[in-house]
Amino acid sequence: MCGRFAFYSPSEAAAALFGVSVSVEVQPRYNIAPTQFIAAIRDGENSERELVMLRWGLVPFWAKDPSIGNKMINARAETVAEKPAYRAAYRHRRCIVLADGFYEWRREVDVKTPHFISLASGEPFALAGLWENWTDKKSGESLQTTTLITTAANDFMTPLHHRMPVILEAGTAGEWLAGSADLLDNVAAITPALQAWPVDRRVNNARNEGEELVGAVGDILR
Repeated sequence: MCGRFAFYSPSEAAAALFGVSVSVEVQPRYNIAPTQFIAAIRDGENSERELVMLRWGLVPFWAKDPSIGNKMINARAETVAEKPAYRAAYRHRRCIVLADGFYEWRREVDVKTPHFISLASGEPFALAGLWENWTDKKSGESLQTTTLITTAANDFMTPLHHRMPVILEAGTAGEWLAGSADLLDNVAAITPALQAWPVDRRVNNARNEGEELVGAVGDILR
């Protein structure tokens, strides 16, 4: 799964990499957790890409209560096209979420050690996602939310976790937003080279923030 990530690159440069001008202010974040608002890019009016802030945890348009989003932070690539909660968004409401890296916890006997995973190049990247617009029938207020697509871990990620987010670079991000039906079948081929390193366990608490959270406390894995 993907339950925590970071995005701290200058938002203007990161957004430009994926073909959009910055329209909202994005603060650097080093410990982004579910239910928080995160920076995403989607196709807006006239198919022009736009940068928006979406709450992490997808709430289907048909849901009676937005609390369902707390359990829907990830959608499995293997079933996302068929699951009732995701299939409409898969067909019509795709997005990419900006990131510099994500966290996974490696189990070592009875201890889980957090690791930060980023591109080997150190560049920002995108995570494949879906978005939805949910409207409260009583108040009429709307809430826009997102979920991240996950897939089976590749050879690099397997020692850390059995699942990983679908990672996109600029070219493949365009394919995802355009509605590619084959991209999720070829994740291994499109996943860029990664690196990882152990980090301080302070990241376990979502209330902790700061650049020091992504600092290595052990050897870098490549």
